[in-house]
Amino acid sequence: MKIKSNFMFKIVPSVLACMLALSGCSGNSTKTSSELGGSVSGKTVNLTMSVWGNPAELKVYQKGIDAYTKEHPNVKIKMIPVPSDGYEQKLLTQLQGGNASDVFYVGDTTMAKLAKKGSLAELGEFMKSDESYAKPDEYADGLWGAAKQGDKIYGISVDCNPVVMYYNKKMFKDLGIKTPQEYFDDGKWNWNAFNEVTKKLKDAGKKGFIAEQWLMDTWIWSNGGLSFDESGNYVMDQNQKAKDAIQFVSDLMKKGQITYAGSLPKGQGLDAMFMSNQVGIVAAGRWLTPMFSQNKSLKFDYISWPTNTSNKMEPVQIPVAYIAVNKKSKEVDEAMKFATFYVSKEGQKERLTGNGSAVPSVSGIDDIVTSDKTVEHSQYLIDGRETGFASGSPKLFKGQVPGLNKEIEDQYDLLFLKKQDVDTTIKKISEKSKKMIEEFKAGN
Repeated sequence: MKIKSNFMFKIVPSVLACMLALSGCSGNSTKTSSELGGSVSGKTVNLTMSVWGNPAELKVYQKGIDAYTKEHPNVKIKMIPVPSDGYEQKLLTQLQGGNASDVFYVGDTTMAKLAKKGSLAELGEFMKSDESYAKPDEYADGLWGAAKQGDKIYGISVDCNPVVMYYNKKMFKDLGIKTPQEYFDDGKWNWNAFNEVTKKLKDAGKKGFIAEQWLMDTWIWSNGGLSFDESGNYVMDQNQKAKDAIQFVSDLMKKGQITYAGSLPKGQGLDAMFMSNQVGIVAAGRWLTPMFSQNKSLKFDYISWPTNTSNKMEPVQIPVAYIAVNKKSKEVDEAMKFATFYVSKEGQKERLTGNGSAVPSVSGIDDIVTSDKTVEHSQYLIDGRETGFASGSPKLFKGQVPGLNKEIEDQYDLLFLKKQDVDTTIKKISEKSKKMIEEFKAGN
């Protein structure tokens, strides 16, 4: 994903001022590429952009590049696919060696490392300028994660994937079980309802729900609990609601109503089990939708996470990836222009229209999701985006500390494999979290 020509900035300031005065442009408004205008014919600007992704995803990325270069024909952008396994290490090595791409994708767990190392161009000031295609206030606060350090911005979410639950509508109907949406419409889609439906599914010979350990903060929030507070302080060991949420999930596993994904036979995933009508409910972002939609016999819908509070919805976790700019790029200004285009309304519309695997991270083009009639209640994805949190946000501060996510997930893994109890799990998570956070802060 590349950038934009610098040629326009060489226009005589007085002429530019007259043009702006005549057009009546506001300094705070977001510009589309047509409003900013294509780059005037001049030197060719060559940019490189590193990404990970399967062949289908690469085609989606290319749409964003093509839309930009169509408006700016003197800008050439070469996309460099890198295998997802080893992507982070290769990026870190290239940045250290001074030969990284001008623009690159950054995973949410990698962002904290790069932002702290000073490897990334700061984008916040540029995004406030007329030359930016996107403004910071077009993105929900929870999406910034580790990409925002104080008032500095080092990356922008390329899209997002708020977590929802998927349920098999046909299975519920065939078994005569009240659907999650019916509970929700009655104002009763809560833990009690989740307990009821998963028990009925189990009693009917099905698996109720397949859980993954990385989503435990969503369960904790659904009870009004916290692992980290609004300032990023670790508080789970002092938070009874967090403990109760972990106990709730653990208890339903012991009853056989929840199945731990990590206990499934090798090669058997929750997606295949859902499509083969073995499980009634699974959780994921929008990425499972294209696969499920291809199975014409599968009738499914989304539902928000069940809560144990007075609210119908609570925040959920939001997996994201960011686009960032190499601080040492020889074309850093151009790179920032392209990066903001790629994540702008125009850029995301080019990439995500017809692609049902992600949700726009930018506001104003929600119809890309809500107009998709494949799934009836797509609005839950938008709701999740507006209230949820990406890794590295204060309430998911563990994402700022290299390695802490994995350490915590390893402890949940032991709990769900019935190798330790809830109290032991919380004790070990607390010890590891406090130690690693203290070391992290001491080193910065």
